[in-house]
Amino acid sequence: MADNSQISINGRRYHAYHSGAYWGPNDERAMDHLDLGQVYHHHLYSLILRGELYLAPISKDPQNVLDIGTGTGIWAIDFADRHPSARVIGTDLSPIQPHLVPPNVQFEVDDCCDEWTYSVNSFDFIHVRGLYGCIADWTLFYKEALRHLKPGAYLEQAEQSVVPKSEDGSTAGTVFEQWGEVSLQAGDAFGKTLRIIDEAKEMMIAAGFVDVVERRFKVPIGSWAKDPRLKELGLYNRLQWEEGIEGWTMMLLTKFLGWSREEVDLYLMEMRQALRNPKIHAYQEFAFVWGRKPFEN
Repeated sequence: MADNSQISINGRRYHAYHSGAYWGPNDERAMDHLDLGQVYHHHLYSLILRGELYLAPISKDPQNVLDIGTGTGIWAIDFADRHPSARVIGTDLSPIQPHLVPPNVQFEVDDCCDEWTYSVNSFDFIHVRGLYGCIADWTLFYKEALRHLKPGAYLEQAEQSVVPKSEDGSTAGTVFEQWGEVSLQAGDAFGKTLRIIDEAKEMMIAAGFVDVVERRFKVPIGSWAKDPRLKELGLYNRLQWEEGIEGWTMMLLTKFLGWSREEVDLYLMEMRQALRNPKIHAYQEFAFVWGRKPFEN
């Protein structure tokens, strides 16, 4: 049985099961960041996809669905509500999911980097969102996902870039530029890349998936955009950043890049100021990549 105990680092709580396998905390602040109803993280993805939960052309009546890295389980719960005949399994390193859930949802504490114990050829859909910095061997991950999908079934992965950009050069020389460089360095030092958004499509193809498709979206960071929809996206993205940046950075920068907690705090203070600077027109890319397991023969 998985270890559900917790450990504390720099005043934040982390899972003890496979301690150090994931960079983010799992305390109440982290749970609030991941699951503020339809407000921040999940609502942002919902806005990007205009209310949809996925883009892959999955079957109309999926029976077995796996949500890897489910977090607080909000995507799995929404999917189960919309597909009452489906059996949805959500897995995560931490047991932070709610107890009152639809009857067709179950949550398991599990590490997808371990050997998968599910039956091969068993899932109609495997969903992954925000596993950047979580997987040491993506080649093995994609092979395991392929092996456990039914022939003709889909894997979909949604990721966001950690490198803010701007089309007008307004991020140049700002802390946004530093953020991208530092984040990529930290992921490399951790041994779990934060660059998977740029590698997922080719790695899926190499693993044996077919009909692999990638769609990218530019999402503002902050409410600086004039277009009403982009302004709303930017607002929720900024809220996501403001809630999450300490959890995203504290363990990685102190443990793997040698920063002090005080240095991280100053860095985050500068970042929070930049997030609300209307003169900086930062955006980040979100990518959705899906591929199909070939039919036999």
